Amino acid sequence: MDQPIALSPPTYADVEAAARRLEGVAHRTPVMTSRTANARTGAELFFKMESLQRTGAFKFRGAYNAIAALDPAARSRGVVAFSSGNHAQAIAHAGALLGAPVIVVMPTDAPAIKIAATKGYGGEVVLYDRFTEDREAIGRRLAAERGLTLVPPFDHPHVIAGQGTATKELIEEVGRLDRLYICLGGGGLTSGGCLAAAALSPGCAVYGVEPEAGDDFVRSLAEGRPVTIPVPKTIADGAQTTTPGAYTLPIVRETAAGVVTASDDALVDAMRFFAERMKQVVEPTGCLAAAAAFADGEAGALAGQRVGVIVSGGNVDLARFAGLIAG
Repeated sequence: MDQPIALSPPTYADVEAAARRLEGVAHRTPVMTSRTANARTGAELFFKMESLQRTGAFKFRGAYNAIAALDPAARSRGVVAFSSGNHAQAIAHAGALLGAPVIVVMPTDAPAIKIAATKGYGGEVVLYDRFTEDREAIGRRLAAERGLTLVPPFDHPHVIAGQGTATKELIEEVGRLDRLYICLGGGGLTSGGCLAAAALSPGCAVYGVEPEAGDDFVRSLAEGRPVTIPVPKTIADGAQTTTPGAYTLPIVRETAAGVVTASDDALVDAMRFFAERMKQVVEPTGCLAAAAAFADGEAGALAGQRVGVIVSGGNVDLARFAGLIAG
């Protein structure tokens, strides 16, 4: 993203401030365990079910925190965002709760359930073609034309801090972790999780997990600079980002243990596991962290460890969900 950093990078103090804003508003989502998952990996796995968060994904945390942090005048003018779906729903719902008008730029191929939900929460949807148009440029144009505040889906200190509260809650509930797997698209959830884990469970190795076809973080870390890739073709529609953020990449580079990838087949396997064994509907993107944990566990890398897994979202068309897990 070719954008100057205008705000200070977030710290764990910002995560704590976000937690105070979100208290009594965001759901304190459950942490679930599975004997089958533990046996499969040789570890003790703790699944933080953000699929059960308001609007069906962790994105509500960052969206609400970002709008709540605005001054009253800016909030009343409204905000604009761009998103493939989960941030769209989150920003629309948060705006409704906080009295801020919301416009969301969404791709034409976003899941119909996510577009409908965004409109249902009161958001105005502007559609674009993700393969030929620049969503950020559209968002900035609308912000300039209408005097709105742009709230990006991941590369913003208040968004990152809000997402970090999911990891904060997980560690507060289960205690020290040896490893933590977090889905990685633009990096807001992973970078916020890194801040929380470093403060609350020093020594915890945090791994961001990208879709195999969308490895912009892996490439950027290897080359030591932000790398832009084509829009990845993957069922993980919430992680079809093309380049890391100006805030998120440095945090991940400096504090994460690494970034790994998961194939679409592994995501379907994880979706099927959650449905069959835990009776949970999880979207493909929401399965990234679990897929990587299962792979590492089956390779013997997690033996005897306490492992956190952020299950990031559950917004998926039921017909598509059924088709994927039945395939």
